[in-house]
Amino acid sequence: MLVLVSYDVSTETTAGRRRLRRVAKVCQNHGQRVQKSVFECRVDQAGFEELERRLVAEISVEEDNLRFYRLSEPLDRNIREHGKFRATDFDGPLIV
Repeated sequence: MLVLVSYDVSTETTAGRRRLRRVAKVCQNHGQRVQKSVFECRVDQAGFEELERRLVAEISVEEDNLRFYRLSEPLDRNIREHGKFRATDFDGPLIV
């Protein structure tokens, strides 16, 4: 499944800036950045549950915001891209 993860972490304190770096690192380990605080993550159900658990453990529920959007199939009909950035097609051939 494709999951869109977005977050807004308060960076007014040193602890908040640390949380922001840790949240971004967890997201980078599970997907690709498509905006500064938005990641596309291709995971199965167990991977989604692990990602959610790890991110919820990193944020402050009093100060931060974390959202998950599960994108439904067929993705080519539900995702439209405009502009410079193009997401990596993990289902297509990968050329190294």
